[in-house]
Amino acid sequence: MDSDRNNEFNGKVAIVTGGASGIGKASVAALLAHGAAVVAADLNPNVHQAFGDLPFDFGDRLRTCVVDVSDEADVEKMLATAIDAFGRIDIVVNNAGVGGAIGRIVDMDLADWRTTFAILVDGVFLGMKHAARHLAVQGDGGVIINMASIAGLNGGVGPLAYSAAKAAVINMTENAAVELAPHRIRVNAICPGAIQTPMLHAKGDPVAAKAIADIQPWPDAGRAEQVAELVLFLSSCRSEFITGQAHTIDGGLTAAGVRFRDLAPVGDRVGFIYGETGRPSKVRRVAAVLNKVS
Repeated sequence: MDSDRNNEFNGKVAIVTGGASGIGKASVAALLAHGAAVVAADLNPNVHQAFGDLPFDFGDRLRTCVVDVSDEADVEKMLATAIDAFGRIDIVVNNAGVGGAIGRIVDMDLADWRTTFAILVDGVFLGMKHAARHLAVQGDGGVIINMASIAGLNGGVGPLAYSAAKAAVINMTENAAVELAPHRIRVNAICPGAIQTPMLHAKGDPVAAKAIADIQPWPDAGRAEQVAELVLFLSSCRSEFITGQAHTIDGGLTAAGVRFRDLAPVGDRVGFIYGETGRPSKVRRVAAVLNKVS
């Protein structure tokens, strides 16, 4: 770690949703390592135990809370946790996510579609809404980072509901950046590709891992820590003129024109993937409805 950067976030307070694992945990660790105080929020009740393996002393600069980002009262409680503990807020990383509804459009349940949007879109909206309220009152600017995906950039790169939700996150980021710029609040999105996280490789599928490695131009698999470095950059004064952008970090996947369905065809499964939230996913097999429709 560059010693000149170790304390660049001294006095700064960050909130990271989905902070118990994957990109969220890596972002919490990176912010702590560079001097920030952090509130790590997650739907998983084990968030409180998630940081015992960090290889450095972060003192009293970490708080954790269990939060459902689709619940406005929970989001307000999360912001209050930061204010009560550290007196202010400077950075909010809206990272919480799930795999969401999977399956063909003719099979997908409306309830699963709505739950996907509640977590991935409403959660980002609420995070931005309440972060902006606090940051505007503080009067000295701030940073909001929304975790989108390459699935939100093009058709065919991810499951339907997930992709549509991430496209909404990118558009919300652009519009919020315009609205909040007069307050010196910067709003950016990050669009990761195939990153090695528990949600993407929850079952350690070697076939999927090999398929990604074969198509991704960069020879090494993407890591959560690399996305966290982008979080650090976008949170720092080094990016003070960057706002309203969707920053792709994918080892060249989108440049190569990869399509998700080449890697993981929709097939005959439908249901909802909760990932690392602590809630069980529900997936079932269905008949070939499209054949009946046609």
